[in-house]
Amino acid sequence: MAWIYLFLAGVLEIVWAFSMKQSEGFTKLGPSVVTVVTMIASFALLSLAMKTLPLGTAYTIWTGIGAVGAFAVGVLVLGEPASALRMVAAVLIVSGLVLMKLASPA
Repeated sequence: MAWIYLFLAGVLEIVWAFSMKQSEGFTKLGPSVVTVVTMIASFALLSLAMKTLPLGTAYTIWTGIGAVGAFAVGVLVLGEPASALRMVAAVLIVSGLVLMKLASPA
């Protein structure tokens, strides 16, 4: 169950990062509220996952899901550049996440 919590926490991290961008510096109420609510939910799910998973594993995977997901949303939704170097960086992050999962005792 901890891995499910961690995955959902990572997905919510993507949501809050995107909504924070949409809030334009917290000047738009709707996206600002979504940011705060999903941020709290993401942290809550991360804390549940950390009851079982090691700190290093949980935190690394949570931030990795958020980083790669936010990158993907930026490219696919916001039209940000997807240069070869940025793509290689995303692949390296995902590779690190896979290795972290494989190395985790839980």
